[in-house]
Amino acid sequence: MKTHWEARFAHRTKKIMSSVIREILKFTQQPDIISFAGGLPAPDVFPIKEFTIASSKVLDEQGPLALQYSTTEGYNPLRDWVVADMAKQGLKIERENVIFTNGSQQGLDLIGKIFLNRGDKIIVEAPTYLGALQAWNSYGVEYVQVETDENGIIPEEFEKALRYGIKLAYILPSFQNPTGKTIPQDRRQKILEIADKHGIPIIEDDPYGQLRYEGEHIPSILCMDDKFRNPGGDVYDGNVIYLSTFSKLLAPGIRLAWTIGPKEVIQKLVYAKQGTDLHTSTLIQMVAYETAKDGFLEKHIEMIKKTYSERRQVMLDSLEEHFPACTSWTKPEGGLFLWVTLPEQINAEDLLQVAIEKKVAFVPGSPFYPNDGGKNTLRLNFSVSNPDEIKEGVKRLAEAIKASL
Repeated sequence: MKTHWEARFAHRTKKIMSSVIREILKFTQQPDIISFAGGLPAPDVFPIKEFTIASSKVLDEQGPLALQYSTTEGYNPLRDWVVADMAKQGLKIERENVIFTNGSQQGLDLIGKIFLNRGDKIIVEAPTYLGALQAWNSYGVEYVQVETDENGIIPEEFEKALRYGIKLAYILPSFQNPTGKTIPQDRRQKILEIADKHGIPIIEDDPYGQLRYEGEHIPSILCMDDKFRNPGGDVYDGNVIYLSTFSKLLAPGIRLAWTIGPKEVIQKLVYAKQGTDLHTSTLIQMVAYETAKDGFLEKHIEMIKKTYSERRQVMLDSLEEHFPACTSWTKPEGGLFLWVTLPEQINAEDLLQVAIEKKVAFVPGSPFYPNDGGKNTLRLNFSVSNPDEIKEGVKRLAEAIKASL
């Protein structure tokens, strides 16, 4: 008798859905489609030469060690690199505060494994990062959407949401995916103080924080939490768990990210990771360290910022030139995305079908809302397309919107 697989799947799989973005990316494989859909870094900024040199050096100098099993926490020189990098921002941590993962996506999943029970409630921005929702849906959690304005999550709404018995809060404060919004420093401080008053941990997801194209640097919530509760400068032991990644700084294909948190949290993440994949690739960690050290990464980031800043401006100028007056959009100071709001009567999912016919793709906004909302919104990525493609793609999309009107 053939197995009836649907009856054998775990109940949690009913919450596992295909990524809308991954499905849309299937359309973009067609060479004549201009895609603003993915959150892809530009291939032309990948440090291929440096990776080639670093790979040869690691294999020559480390030999079989580079291809051997390693510790779950991560390659110690790379963990020390994170410690030194955070020290530049005034944060005192040690190796034991750091774990390396296979991309931030694994970090989010591991956080789900050690914290989330069925029915737990998580505060998220409305809208929020789709990948986090995918990571946590299978744990049977409930999301409490908090309203945002042009400066991100609203502190008063954040405090109101705490009445629902919240397990933790998830925030992307810098150049948020999907909107590109950044939470100002004074508002971060208010959110931090509210969370501290109620004893709510904050998960700070910061993949884009170093990709600022204009304006002044704003400290991470992690660093602000340390300054707020730790004036003596002891090793960090606060309420924030911080994630960042090499995906936007070196290359996404290496799947290398890190999580910083109190030592007891990192130790639980280590145990959870041991049951998942034992450890992140030894070779990749060694090569990334060899590539990033000695100041190369800082210079490389400046090149990335120059490239993306130009493309962001081309997209903003093109939107201004071609989009109808009834539309509006965010003007991000960094990151990879901006967010478009359409007239109420336009459903972005319906618009996508028209746009595909005109050979341009984007991501509708509604999947970024875990409960409801965003029917007339969409996300645009400006990092992967060159300026000419951006100009033509925005023109095609404007035609699609006008046709829908």
